Amino acid sequence: MAEPAAAGVSSLPREVREQLAELELELSEGDITQKGYEKKRAKLLAPYVPQTQGVDPALQKESRTQMPVPSATPTSASSSSSSSKFHRARSGGARDERYRSDIHTEAVQAALAKHKEQKMALPMPTKRRSTFVQSPADACTPPDTSSASEDEGSLRRQAALSAALHQSLQNAESWINRSIQGSSTSSSASSTLSHGEGKGTSGSLADVFANTRIENFSVPPDVTATTSSSSARPAAIDLPPSGIVKGMHKGSNRSSLMDTADGVPVSSRVSTKIQQLLNTLKRPKRPPLKEFFVDDFEEIVEVPQPDPNQPKPEGRQMTPVKGEPLGVVCNWPPALEAALQRWGTTQAKCPCLTALDVTGKPVYTLTYGKLWSRSLKLAYTLLNKLGTKNEPVLKPGDRVALVYPNNDPVMFMVAFYGCLLAEVIPVPIEVPLTRKDAGGQQIGFLLGSCGIALALTTEVCLKGLPKTQNGEIVQFKGWPRLKWVVTDSKYLSKSPKDWQPNISAAGTEPAYIEYKTSKEGSVMGVTVSRIAMLSHCQALSQACNYSEGETIVNVLDFKKDAGLWHGILTNVMNKLHTVSVPYSVMKTCPLSWVQRVHAHKAKVALVKCRDLHWAMMAHRDQRDVSLSSLRMLIVTDGANPWSVSSCDAFLSLFQSHGLKPEAICPCATSPEAMTIAIRRPGVPGAPLPGRAILSMNGLSFGVIRVNTEDKNSALTVQDVGHVMPGGMMCIVKPDGPPQLCKTDEIGEICVSSRAGGMMYYGLAGVTKNTFEVIPVNSAGSPVGDVPFVRSGLLGFVGPGSLVFVVGKMDGLLTVSGRRHNADDIVATGLAVESIKTVYRGRIAVFSVSVFYDERIVVVAEQRPDASEEDSFQWMSRVLQAIDSIHQVGVYCLALVPANTLPKTPLGGIHISQTKQHFLEGSLHPCNILMCPHTCVTNLPKPRQKQPGVGPASVMVGNLVAGKRIAQASGRDLGQIEDNDLVKKHQFLTEVLQWRAQATPDHPLFLLLNAKGTTVCTATCLQLHKKAERIASVLCDKGHLNAGDNVVLLYPPGIELITAFYGCLYAGCIPVTVRPPHAQSLAATLPTVRMIVEVSKAACILTTQTLMRLLKSREAAAAVDVKTWPTIIDTDDLPRKRLSQIYKPPTSEMLAYLDFSVSTTGMLTGVKMSHAAVSGLCRAIKLQCELYSSRQIAICLDPYCGLGFVLWCLCSVYSGHQSILIPPMELESNLFLWLSTVSQYKIRDTFCSYSVMELCTKGLGNQVEMLKARGINLSCVRTCVVVAEERPRVSLTHSFSKLFKDIGLSPRAVSTTFGSRVNVAICLQGTSGPDPTTVYVDLKSLRHDRVRLVERGAPQSLLLSESGKILPGVKVVIVNPETKGPLGDSHLGEIWVNSPHTASGYYTIYDNETLQADHFNTRLSFGDAAQTLWARTGYLGFVRRTELTAASGERHDALYVVGALDETLELRGLRYHPIDIETSVSRTHRSIAECAVFTWTNLLVVVVELCGCEQEALDLVPLVTNVVLEEHYLIVGVVVVVDPGVIPINSRGEKQRMHLRDSFLADQLDPIYVAYNM
Repeated sequence: MAEPAAAGVSSLPREVREQLAELELELSEGDITQKGYEKKRAKLLAPYVPQTQGVDPALQKESRTQMPVPSATPTSASSSSSSSKFHRARSGGARDERYRSDIHTEAVQAALAKHKEQKMALPMPTKRRSTFVQSPADACTPPDTSSASEDEGSLRRQAALSAALHQSLQNAESWINRSIQGSSTSSSASSTLSHGEGKGTSGSLADVFANTRIENFSVPPDVTATTSSSSARPAAIDLPPSGIVKGMHKGSNRSSLMDTADGVPVSSRVSTKIQQLLNTLKRPKRPPLKEFFVDDFEEIVEVPQPDPNQPKPEGRQMTPVKGEPLGVVCNWPPALEAALQRWGTTQAKCPCLTALDVTGKPVYTLTYGKLWSRSLKLAYTLLNKLGTKNEPVLKPGDRVALVYPNNDPVMFMVAFYGCLLAEVIPVPIEVPLTRKDAGGQQIGFLLGSCGIALALTTEVCLKGLPKTQNGEIVQFKGWPRLKWVVTDSKYLSKSPKDWQPNISAAGTEPAYIEYKTSKEGSVMGVTVSRIAMLSHCQALSQACNYSEGETIVNVLDFKKDAGLWHGILTNVMNKLHTVSVPYSVMKTCPLSWVQRVHAHKAKVALVKCRDLHWAMMAHRDQRDVSLSSLRMLIVTDGANPWSVSSCDAFLSLFQSHGLKPEAICPCATSPEAMTIAIRRPGVPGAPLPGRAILSMNGLSFGVIRVNTEDKNSALTVQDVGHVMPGGMMCIVKPDGPPQLCKTDEIGEICVSSRAGGMMYYGLAGVTKNTFEVIPVNSAGSPVGDVPFVRSGLLGFVGPGSLVFVVGKMDGLLTVSGRRHNADDIVATGLAVESIKTVYRGRIAVFSVSVFYDERIVVVAEQRPDASEEDSFQWMSRVLQAIDSIHQVGVYCLALVPANTLPKTPLGGIHISQTKQHFLEGSLHPCNILMCPHTCVTNLPKPRQKQPGVGPASVMVGNLVAGKRIAQASGRDLGQIEDNDLVKKHQFLTEVLQWRAQATPDHPLFLLLNAKGTTVCTATCLQLHKKAERIASVLCDKGHLNAGDNVVLLYPPGIELITAFYGCLYAGCIPVTVRPPHAQSLAATLPTVRMIVEVSKAACILTTQTLMRLLKSREAAAAVDVKTWPTIIDTDDLPRKRLSQIYKPPTSEMLAYLDFSVSTTGMLTGVKMSHAAVSGLCRAIKLQCELYSSRQIAICLDPYCGLGFVLWCLCSVYSGHQSILIPPMELESNLFLWLSTVSQYKIRDTFCSYSVMELCTKGLGNQVEMLKARGINLSCVRTCVVVAEERPRVSLTHSFSKLFKDIGLSPRAVSTTFGSRVNVAICLQGTSGPDPTTVYVDLKSLRHDRVRLVERGAPQSLLLSESGKILPGVKVVIVNPETKGPLGDSHLGEIWVNSPHTASGYYTIYDNETLQADHFNTRLSFGDAAQTLWARTGYLGFVRRTELTAASGERHDALYVVGALDETLELRGLRYHPIDIETSVSRTHRSIAECAVFTWTNLLVVVVELCGCEQEALDLVPLVTNVVLEEHYLIVGVVVVVDPGVIPINSRGEKQRMHLRDSFLADQLDPIYVAYNM
């Protein structure tokens, strides 16, 4: 250490020591920053610290921040030498010392040492530097190079990663290298990888790709509205053909490189971490999973089977234990008030209570005379002076709140006895400090349930309460309205001579109400009757052998529990003198209570373990105190199993100061049963009571076993003496009926005596369970008829009827049928060198219920100066220690910034509030480690697919079961009459020419800008003329031949349409491509480039602006601009007639190519023939009843799929007018689409999900403004969303609901369904039944079964029909593996047969096998007609509805569930990403968007955080919980990113594969990445 031992605290002058203690306190309370503390402390110590020569002052400072309290001997942090221990622990502060035990610390160290041999290599989470700047401590500590955040890019940690971790990283890399070399790679890739640097791998990667057939290489993304940095891949051109063709099957050929590294530079940090995680997960799980049969249909959660070797209780059934009888003393008063009257009138001068000032000096002594007279005045005032004579405010029996600060015992005592004398019931509560005190709301519940309208307090306290602007006391959260009454003497009226209080003999009427907080955080009032109060005082007087005039020192809270019972009540009964030492004095002068005992020669002291501990730390300041007067040192939390070491240490230190070993008297108390047991003061020289050394393993099964096997997992407990006088005790099973335990079994202690609580005020139900328990024997019949009270303590009665307590019911964690105690786990956590990491030893342990079991959560406050590395190290060691000592896994371990956990009134951690914050996601941890893989062992067994069931047997099975084969079809095209148009004109070009002659001035297209004004129109003739001019330019300038491919690069508009028909007139094949985005060329241009190359385009038609952009310097940075084919701009065309319009020889000739990027990142081009185009236009015309007098509005992207068909083709075929609204215009004017629909009274409109979402989010709160603008949607008959995915029911519902007020019919909104092989399979249209919705069972869906359930059923999913099947279209549901048809209760691939199916993929070399498989495939069985089907690649099912179709038959509805390529196969089940994402999005308000994908069988969840960055880590447990609860899956990695990072394509679909590639290539810049263990 920088400060030599010479500067040990003991050698400093006293005032400096006091100032240092002050500083410590300020820092621990958060009143001063770490930096301020450092400065002041350095200043104080400067004169006493010789400056070490040649040491960098920064280093000195560093070593000081690590350990704020200088140790007298320079021992290491974990040393147990007593002197350093006591000193160090002051920094550990308030709470840890209840749990200190050197034996336990050694046990933990031993357990960890055992683990060191097989050390876990946990991947450290990745954290953005900005996220958690904890406190100014960062400013004064030099940058910590070993922390995870400084050297993000490299895998080589400068110093801190231990050799074991290093070893595992090596393994991870060699594993990855092996897998790559295994797939015939060049060695250059592996050589770059083994250095752990992610630079310069692109070249070698190209080699990898050249030599491996990657079935679904992810091609550059579709250009998106919110493209984040989705990087274009180098060397994409040299891909084998299969790079572009979409591989349909999951099972086809993806295994080579995909399963190991998924075609990503594997050197990335992320993949190494995931590999580490996988290695960690390969370690065998404790309890092995049992093998058992799972019905295919229902998943069964494994129920933990009891361990056959577990210890079982073998003793006989216990018999209730009696305490000694309550002695009959003649002068015991008939009621406590009578005792007060007696002493107040006969011994008026005797001291009753001494209060101390802030420094610990006595400031005021209340005599019995004063207590009596002031209580009388108060009683008189309460009853007579608060209201009018006829309407008093208070009547006897009313409840009154007592709000007194902890440093004012005198005022409290007067108020308490004043209430007793007035026969009103006092309810002491804490002083509320802020409007939102932890637990304040629950106190409000208590006040409400007690019907309290009046609060008594002191003038000073009232002034300190938070006020509103006009000076009134604020309304505390959840509190009833209170009237505040000040009880200072000057405000009280003297009672008239003839007024006497009514003091009757004590009966069962309530005397006072003591509050208690339950495990769930609710506050209940335990009602104590006057007779119980009196009997309890008698029992305590007898047990403690109190005699009149003794002095007792009370360090406890005098408002409740032992502090109230001894210091306020028994005190008056026996005319004792209490010296009250408030908590605030203890904080500044920890030795004050010892000094009070010494000064007053006190006979009894009431303390908790923490007071013993604080006194030990400060004892050097006082050499000359004597504790020889003490006959009883009552340790009131002696029931805490960890108190034994505090008692021992205190005794060994203070025995030399006269403390007698037999004076230490632990006791056990609870609000309900009051004092349960207390050790009586011993006889000098008699042997001290024995200790019980119990096996933790036995305890977890509720059995008492002396620990023999493993000394690491032992619990040493001391007795808490015998049962109270006049009481009876039994032990019952903690859960279920109150069955008596066996003698060697742990259970809940129950007490029967007159001295106990009588009920929870106002809560009859809970009362019965707690206060009126009749124990039963093993047969279930009651034992006696005496009711017992449950104490909430767990324990047993040992030899000699000594009572032992091993824990509290509130701290009980039952995990997989075994019981663990929260306090024991806290103790283990503290024994793991917590000093560097944990702030003042503040650790909370609780359990949350996740997936049918309790899961343990450990939350600790992290020291401001703890480094990332230290914290993570500590966390992983705590996991090992708890695993080793308690044999239980920790589900989640979180560190939060210092001083941020909710506090109880006396500064401890408010556990239930902490748990609530954790579950709500408002804990804001700065570090978190989840271990679901090791903890969750009750998942159902993964499903095995049933082998050997062929398609034939499936079909026969369906027929036998009476199930229909799942198929459906649209109306028959043949029966529908159409005008001569179809017979006359086979080709769209002919239709256009005919229209130009027949109706030259009929307007076909109208283009609007953002203001809603028409920028451009096209009549039949104009369109025809312009198309001719473009065709002639193509022939002259482009020298193109018929059949050449031409790329059309235009913004959405009419130019695109004219260029399309120009190509057809010239006999060229148009390929429409979305133009690159000028602002993000690097991301969008490569896609354009790729389509140009893949389509082998001979020429590009575009506008002048875009032409300049393609040749610009910025473009050159993204692609090679010299290799573009001929670029022709069509802005100024020569007026030249075309010699002749091309007519294709047959209608099977190619009309155009449709290129699109699928959501899995596949770029696919399909070929559309002239016959398919006419067939498609005809089907849409019939379904939507389109003809020339109609108008439709289109707000869609016109580049591929049905969007392109509606934008460019349908108007020419059907003659209706299309109003075109480019979707990007909506960004500057959200009203555009809806106002257009309203203004033109449109009946049919088409849009995309992105447009609908924009309107829902952007206009949701502006419906009134829409009304004011006169927008009315009552004209709309169909509003169709064009999509290639499962209908987004929640979005369409919200849209319908929102705009219902401006006339939108709820029946209007519907969706379409198309795919690559057939762009329009379903479309709602005008006639035909409304779209139907069903609820299906999600669990069955994972098994590829469809089971309909009722609305609101658990695990149900709402699905909507995807529009009506188009005329001429047939669909069948097929098993994608066997290609056999399925019944209608199965989920399968949708196959389609229709005249407008595309004729095949357009690829560089036609890959015949895929072509045949996707476009011309037959059912393997059961289709006599041998129909040729196309595979859509989407999973769905068909259901027959009750509705009638146009044909008069019952209508068959097609439901699309999701893309086969997107599904995740996990645990043998099939999951759809959208279902998991929907669950995740619901968990926290700050999740803006979410996407999931898998990598090496790990589920990765990416969430966009729209809140502040502190919330990032709150999401990790919430996401893990919800996916486990709802989907039975364990999340492997949670990635928190900024909004807009998840790439979304133009159709509003998530590009999950691009996201996966960016994640693995480490390009997401995540806020936080958590690797779940």
